[in-house]
Amino acid sequence: MLVTPPCPPPSPEPSPDPNSSPAPLDPGVRRLERTLYLYAGLEDFVLLYPLYALLFAEHGLDTAEISSLFALWSLTALLVEVPSGVWADIVSRRLMTAVGPLLTAAGFALWVLFPSYGAYAAGFALWGVGGGLRSGAMEALVHDELERLGAASRYARVMGRAAAVSMASTAAATAVAAPAFARGGELLVGAASVTACLLCAAVGAALPEHRVPAEPRAKSAKPAKSVKSAESLKSADSAQSANSAKPAESAKSVKSVKSVKRRAVRGTYAATLRAGLAEVRGSSRVRHALLLSVVAGSVWGALDEYVPLLAAATGAATATVPLLVLVVWVGVTLGSLLAGPGERLSGRALGAAVASGAAALAVGALSGGPGGFVLVGAGFLVFQLTDVLADARLQGAITGPSRATVTSLAGLGTGLTTLLVYGAYAGLSAHASHGTVFALLGLPYLAVAVALGRART
Repeated sequence: MLVTPPCPPPSPEPSPDPNSSPAPLDPGVRRLERTLYLYAGLEDFVLLYPLYALLFAEHGLDTAEISSLFALWSLTALLVEVPSGVWADIVSRRLMTAVGPLLTAAGFALWVLFPSYGAYAAGFALWGVGGGLRSGAMEALVHDELERLGAASRYARVMGRAAAVSMASTAAATAVAAPAFARGGELLVGAASVTACLLCAAVGAALPEHRVPAEPRAKSAKPAKSVKSAESLKSADSAQSANSAKPAESAKSVKSVKSVKRRAVRGTYAATLRAGLAEVRGSSRVRHALLLSVVAGSVWGALDEYVPLLAAATGAATATVPLLVLVVWVGVTLGSLLAGPGERLSGRALGAAVASGAAALAVGALSGGPGGFVLVGAGFLVFQLTDVLADARLQGAITGPSRATVTSLAGLGTGLTTLLVYGAYAGLSAHASHGTVFALLGLPYLAVAVALGRART
């Protein structure tokens, strides 16, 4: 009788060395990050940014006309925000990120080649549409690609770094704009801006995208209609093939085929939009994350436009104002870079940080001196960090196929709320100092702090 020797007990797995280096990143993640950072840098390396308002004035536009151009720009972006997000979910998010800079380049070219109010208005409209196409599509593309590669936890860190690259690029463009204008005038500055946008479009076309546009889900998009739309498309294609094989068929039949296709596309668009709206309505997690994203990004984003006025109100010399503004933007950039460590904060800790940021903003703005801008910068640091983390929460909460649609809804809310903050600032500034208005408009962040403190982590 053969006796089988007992198997030796399995050796315990070696415990990981705490001093060992982390596992290397997937090459796909590295490629995505490098491409995204290059895109962000080129998108905002626009030498026209610090000069275009002055150029408009030089070509005879008054303050009211320039203000109307800014209003047209904002309105166009708001109108395009949600439709472009839905379209990105249907067609291709990468396509949206590539076409957007092309439209912006065309707008800048109009400004330089045909300097007039009409050309400036057309250019702002193109710029607004281009920005709307990118908004929502980029966030959705990056999150889904990271999720596909098993690196969704890196989303906040990656987007924070991309925002920091964008800000650094804007600062570099501002520094280069003056010598470039002195050397080549408006033509050189405009040509450099158009070139940056064209290169940005090329980089956008190189972004990886492995998503296959999905059929609307049963819970949110009434699948019967989706199937019907798909069947309509198939039958339309078959009919079109038959018509091409029978040249004697009437033009009426061809028109009927095209009409069926148009109805099918409209049905798919409506189903995708309904899916996004249904996810917001049906998920309290998505709804709360969306509202947090709107408030976190809109208030400080609007106040940022008034930082130079706050600096001038301290009595600082005109030449010193840009330096005070730079202090605030250093804070914003640091807030973007701290997104990775910020993800590890508990809800209560982040809420406490936001409350501290609101207090720092109020104290710094009310101080009335240049030294207070260190505190204002600290407040903006916390607000930008919260903005990035709120976007990450929203992306993590979305589970349906209409990610770009939901993100665009957040963008629409942010844009509308920003306009409300502009109106509030205009109304309050007639009765209070800039410092007081900054302190008052920082109060919504106390509500954000409370919401974060109560959130389940």
